[in-house]
Amino acid sequence: MQSIKNLFKIGTGPSSSHTMGPYFAALRIKENFPQANRFIITLYNSLALTGEGHLTFDVLKNTLSPHQVIFQTKIDISLHPNTLMFEIFNNDILIRTIEVKSIGGGEIVFDGLEKEHDDIYPHKSFDEIKKFCSEKNLTLYEYILQFEGSEIEGFFQLVWKQMRQTIETGLSKEGILPGKLRVKRKAKDLLHKKIDEETDDVMENRLVSAYAFATSEENASGGIVVTSPTCGASGVLPAVLYYMLQKNKLPEKRIIKALAVAGLFGNIIKHNATISGAVGGCQAEVGSACSMAAAAHATLSNQFIDQIEYAAEVAMEHHLGLTCDPIDGYVQIPCIERNAVAAIRAINASRIAYFLSDSRKISFDMIIQAMYQTGLDMHPKYKETAEAGMAYFYKTKPE
Repeated sequence: MQSIKNLFKIGTGPSSSHTMGPYFAALRIKENFPQANRFIITLYNSLALTGEGHLTFDVLKNTLSPHQVIFQTKIDISLHPNTLMFEIFNNDILIRTIEVKSIGGGEIVFDGLEKEHDDIYPHKSFDEIKKFCSEKNLTLYEYILQFEGSEIEGFFQLVWKQMRQTIETGLSKEGILPGKLRVKRKAKDLLHKKIDEETDDVMENRLVSAYAFATSEENASGGIVVTSPTCGASGVLPAVLYYMLQKNKLPEKRIIKALAVAGLFGNIIKHNATISGAVGGCQAEVGSACSMAAAAHATLSNQFIDQIEYAAEVAMEHHLGLTCDPIDGYVQIPCIERNAVAAIRAINASRIAYFLSDSRKISFDMIIQAMYQTGLDMHPKYKETAEAGMAYFYKTKPE
């Protein structure tokens, strides 16, 4: 597996595959072809169908400015769901045509080169990692440090700083999110909502939801977020970490360790399955984020490695089959609420794991295989196309 650094990316929303990935692709092409002054870009499949709501056109045009950019959209199911074809010109002379795949989490692949980064981990599955940790008497965090080096701690501190800043920025804002859906920001209302005789459980759900909404609303506004593992699912893990920090007054060192463990689980999913909604549906995005957050919560609760694994497995198991059907292509409905629900579910998964890990039948590796196969079998309409599910019925509802 590659470094966890390639999982957590800091950038602007609303979509890691539809906004961040195309931005990185266009930036690299602009740098590599300084003589180019005109581009024809063809967006395929999910990018073609939801590019407007995901700001794909805007980010490409702005990145390649001041040069002329002409867009085309096509459907070709033989290509990756998030394919861009760049035709690069100097005036009327075609310099080169380059195919790029945006494979999720802001990761891009040029011309069929599947690996942009070298592997640093010798193990591919969680079973292999767990066996190694048992033999060497390592915690999961110590395992990460062994292969990433102690300097990775500075990276995690930077990631956590941005996660926290995004939540606090989102909690301070009011108003309407960009786009024609006219969705109202709710994070600040959730934070300050007065409820008569509020129980601890109700307060926990309200606060966790507020933190998840805060990040997701920033993402929907094109604000700065951390892919965890994607922009569309960026509210889940930060919400759980921030809640545990506030509730238990934890030192930052413990938050960093939990963040790292979450990243390890996300990395396993990314390399053995997918974190792309256009490939695997929302189970691959919010489901993966819920797994990561459950592992983080279990780590912060001082659970054993088997309990941490079980927490991550339970979280994913109960997202299997979740479709990605963003209304009008915006990362707003159902995405924002879904982040809050997944954050609460992550905490519950961790608590179930605490009691029941000794009787479980399903491993984390097994559930990731099941998620990936489910995603491949899912009808393409339900994978980030805004053609089916809620998106379809919202579009066809009477005015």
